[in-house]
Amino acid sequence: MAQVKQVKSPYEIIVFEPGKKYNLPLQFNLRKLAEERKPMILPGHRLCAGCAAPIIVKLVSFALRGPTIVVNATGCLEVATTIFPYTSWAVPWIHNAFENAAATASGVESALKAMKKTGRLPYDHVDVIVFAGDGGTFDIGLQSLSGMAERGHDVLYILYDNEAYMNTGIQRSGGTPQFAWTTTSPVGKVIPGKTQEKKPIADIMVAHRIPYVATATPAHWADLMRKVRKGLEVEGPAFIHALSSCDRGWRHDTSLAIEISRRAVDTCYFPLWEWIRGKGYYLTDRSLVIAKNPRLKQPIEKFVEVQGRFRHLLKPENRHLLKQLQEYVDAVWDDLLNRAVNAPR
Repeated sequence: MAQVKQVKSPYEIIVFEPGKKYNLPLQFNLRKLAEERKPMILPGHRLCAGCAAPIIVKLVSFALRGPTIVVNATGCLEVATTIFPYTSWAVPWIHNAFENAAATASGVESALKAMKKTGRLPYDHVDVIVFAGDGGTFDIGLQSLSGMAERGHDVLYILYDNEAYMNTGIQRSGGTPQFAWTTTSPVGKVIPGKTQEKKPIADIMVAHRIPYVATATPAHWADLMRKVRKGLEVEGPAFIHALSSCDRGWRHDTSLAIEISRRAVDTCYFPLWEWIRGKGYYLTDRSLVIAKNPRLKQPIEKFVEVQGRFRHLLKPENRHLLKQLQEYVDAVWDDLLNRAVNAPR
């Protein structure tokens, strides 16, 4: 009888040995990633089929450099991964209220500094990562995030942006794009969805002059992992704005999460870039390719056509709204091209 090869499951608690110095290398070989690196989110969570958030968390896992503590604001990711008495987290994890993820992370980071100073920290360094949605970042949590940035805490804050308060019923947020349907910005004869434009949260963080700010999507996985590692390595606060599609709120098929992320970048609705203090803006990955070859840029219709929240924009009587959205996307893209150090001149 043939012997069955026993393969060690990658899904288990991540243990870092006290006293050992860690600087785990980035690995982009998919086979080796699957074999050697453990995700910090385990099976059994209740996130919806087709949700991009757990994909983002897994990719972040593969960029860790050593011991890590996760702070998680109230939201889809929190409620679906820690339904009492269970948890899907393989690393130390703390939940806080909607509005104070950055404040909690600031306290954790300060405590770690104090422990290291007094010789009570058994590790050379412990990274602190925040995961928070758009409601807990654009709106409710903006004050504590701004305070964390102003004080200079060494924390990587990752916004998984599903562009509405999905956890509580798909209400509009400051991250909801213009003309999108939500339960509090319904589409009707008078109002065509949300009337305000999306808040430029990443640029707001750039205005804080923190060391590192970037955008990312789960479709451009290597780009995301590189940016996570950069955010961890800088001294001081770092912010990553990751687009995280929601099939329930965006009204798309569960199989389209990665495809929609690609379309968001290809239409320049969500350009990929990073800002490094003292150096400026840099286009990355697919967005740099599009900047060098503008013919690759797709019309915004390619992004909205697969989402029910924008279905009304495709009606003949609303084509002027689609045109307005295209003009907004083009203006933001042109502004980014003017700012980016590596954009073609």
